[in-house]
Amino acid sequence: MPQPADDRSTADPPVVTAIHVAPGRRLTMRAVDSVVAEAGVGLVGDRYHGTRHRHVTVQSAEQLAEAAERLGADVPPAGTRRNLTVSHGRVVSTPGARARVGEVLLEVVRVAAPCRILDDEIGPGVAAALHDRAGTVFRVVEGGRIAVGDRYEELPVDPQEAARRAAASRSAAAAPPHRRLP
Repeated sequence: MPQPADDRSTADPPVVTAIHVAPGRRLTMRAVDSVVAEAGVGLVGDRYHGTRHRHVTVQSAEQLAEAAERLGADVPPAGTRRNLTVSHGRVVSTPGARARVGEVLLEVVRVAAPCRILDDEIGPGVAAALHDRAGTVFRVVEGGRIAVGDRYEELPVDPQEAARRAAASRSAAAAPPHRRLP
């Protein structure tokens, strides 16, 4: 379906405008210029590094602006506790779909739900304002470096292939962790 001529998504591809990591739960998010994403592991230096499937969270600055308008107050990118913020457009959210950010290939795990603690940290009503605008949780399929300014590209997806990948991801997440032998 053709896009309107004034649609930014046709003229300028979305790019990473901010990267945030936190070394632990409830610790302050720290802005960085770049980060290393390890396949099957996540972002080096982030609290979810080493988890089974919650490796990277991505949100759209355009959707944060919509949430801010709905709320009547600023919603800062770091305040949402998402790792990557892209300039505009919607972040792909179909489980099993893929996106490339810089050198890194990501696969959708699920939609990211806004956390209620945001109401305490940013202000009352933030979680509700972010409903359907809180971004997406991805796993890292191919690692590499992600930097501010890198292009965000949603890859074409076959719905049956995406469903197969999503089912495989859910199975892997539900499996008991591998134990290393001494």
